[in-house]
Amino acid sequence: MGYRNLQECVADLEQRGMLVRIETEIDPDQEMGCIQRRVYEAGGPALLFTNPKGGSFPMLGNLFGTLERTRFLFRDTLGRIEKLVSLKINPAAALKNPLVYAGTLPAAMSLLPRCVANGPILGNRTTIDRLPQLKSWPMDGGPFITLPQVYSESVSRPGLRHSNLGMYRVQLSGNRYETNREVGIHYQIHRGIGVHHSEAIEKGLPFRVSIFVGGPPSLTVAAVMPLPEGLPELSFAGLLGGHRLPMVCRPGLLPMPAEADFCITGIIDPDKTLPEGPFGDHLGYYSLAHDFPVLRVEEVFHRHGAIWPFTTVGRPPQEDTSFGAFIHELTGELIPTVLPGIRGVHAVDAAGVHPLLLAIGSERYVPYAERREPLELLTQASAIFGQGQLSLAKYLFIVPHEDNPPDIHHVDEFLRFVLERADWRTDLHFHTATTIDTLDYSGSALNRGSKLAVAVAGQVRRALSTELPPGLRLPEGFLNPRICLPGVVAVSGPSCTSGRNSADPVMESFCLELEESGSLPDGLPLVVVVDDSDFTSRTLNNFLWSVFTRSNPASDIYGIGSFTHCKHWGCRGGLVIDARVKPYHAPPLVEDPAVVSRVEALAAPGGPLHGLY
Repeated sequence: MGYRNLQECVADLEQRGMLVRIETEIDPDQEMGCIQRRVYEAGGPALLFTNPKGGSFPMLGNLFGTLERTRFLFRDTLGRIEKLVSLKINPAAALKNPLVYAGTLPAAMSLLPRCVANGPILGNRTTIDRLPQLKSWPMDGGPFITLPQVYSESVSRPGLRHSNLGMYRVQLSGNRYETNREVGIHYQIHRGIGVHHSEAIEKGLPFRVSIFVGGPPSLTVAAVMPLPEGLPELSFAGLLGGHRLPMVCRPGLLPMPAEADFCITGIIDPDKTLPEGPFGDHLGYYSLAHDFPVLRVEEVFHRHGAIWPFTTVGRPPQEDTSFGAFIHELTGELIPTVLPGIRGVHAVDAAGVHPLLLAIGSERYVPYAERREPLELLTQASAIFGQGQLSLAKYLFIVPHEDNPPDIHHVDEFLRFVLERADWRTDLHFHTATTIDTLDYSGSALNRGSKLAVAVAGQVRRALSTELPPGLRLPEGFLNPRICLPGVVAVSGPSCTSGRNSADPVMESFCLELEESGSLPDGLPLVVVVDDSDFTSRTLNNFLWSVFTRSNPASDIYGIGSFTHCKHWGCRGGLVIDARVKPYHAPPLVEDPAVVSRVEALAAPGGPLHGLY
């Protein structure tokens, strides 16, 4: 039941026609990623590159490239996991239907990893420079592991029970790393490894870390799961894989999966950080070079026949989109047990995941009131902003289920529902000078920015316009108004020259002139100022990506007829978001034309990649 290693998985997928071998020599420096992104976009197969240029290990890409294939990988265990989830939601179900839930006990047993004295992972030793050197984008600071499973334990409570397995990117070389002796570990805020690292520093103890690559696919998924505190990722990997995970346990080493393909062991240097990056990341921009912890490498193990799995990230959707969709299927029903009153939360992939959340809550505080208004929603919004990785969100739009909103995954319909009801005088709730995603450069500094909860309840306030009004007059320098969605107009503005943490007088003047002219109707309650309104309005995904990755609520939101009353900010007219590229933003990801040309030649009729995308 379930794959015990990556080799079983590859053989099964190939036999079923769900994996293609590419025997042609392909360069891991950008070419491989360029191919993988195109095959992903086409909904294509998993790719086994058997002849990577300059390397000796086959490389596996696009393994999780479709939601259907991801489900297929875990087809033997999904039913049992669904039953365990339903038991968490409603424990009484087991008493009412004991035969239906009888199979959950063996599944629960797979939560317990088992220690073994030996395993395939100890078969060979190598060095960092002999590992696959994948580089996905032209400005990347060096080769990276893009599907790492970074393992750490509590120094005061060592053991699997208080362990953490997370997907924190690893830079193998470049910058100022000593070749074969140092690698960089980039972990973002609100990650479990940070708790372990802080504890080791406080106690003055060595902080051991191991990096696993490959192994059963359940390990990779477990490393990105937002699990509740107290449930180790290794336990979930056993549950998803359908068997107790064998872990090699030896004195002086952290446990390592017996069936992993690679394992790098070492100690985080307590006195040293080095610049890590740049790296083309999942928001569609580069994360820039910043100081991050350094792992002093001790050993590099690999099994016989090792396979190196990888992915590439960039502007969504990408392969990690399948991860997100699959995780939502596994855990979505648990949200009300963690956040009381919340019926659903959707992290919008097209907006870069963390920049935009949509949520359906409840409004039960005053059920006898004549008019429904956001009350309980505000409590629930604060709970969302305080929950794990959801706390990295910048924008949260939340409505009560009592108003019968559309499905939160129908983003355009949900936004329309909000805009029909929003009262910008009362419904905007800011959190300033707080934390945001480490990878988001729209804020006031690294890890610093702001949040906005838009909590809307009650009856429809306006009919949204789907056409521009004939009398719309824009201030000088603002051009090409375009309707993006009902009630939303994009305007091309002049290039932004303002710095961080300061209001832009150009935007303030823009709002003042629109207020004085009165030419913006109530049916257009949201104005987004962008660099290219044609691009922004062309597709829903363009709108979501441009607006929510390029704005910081506290500094980039303006309003027509804005006011501040008792520290509360609002506006009597339309809300305006400045989503232009700012001078301090990170550059967007652009492929190297020469690499694209080589890949397109391989995909031409008669070429080895023809028909893959």
